[in-house]
Amino acid sequence: MNIYRHSFTAVCPADGEVIIYRLELKSTIMIHVEHIKTATALIKKGWHEQIADDLAKCLGGDQTITATHQGVEIETVRLSG
Repeated sequence: MNIYRHSFTAVCPADGEVIIYRLELKSTIMIHVEHIKTATALIKKGWHEQIADDLAKCLGGDQTITATHQGVEIETVRLSG
């Protein structure tokens, strides 16, 4: 099992707040770091849950994304397969 962790930012479409997201990606296959960085860099704006869906499609694996928005901690889990 490989575990990748990466932080990135995106703007909330509702209030324009810049949110820091923490991605944890678990995969039985190798995922190139450059692929993770490119996939997250392309995300400029979006809802937390939609970002999780998009990254799950793009990167695969099992992922958990956490962020705090307006004092509410949000965690999404997307499982492969």
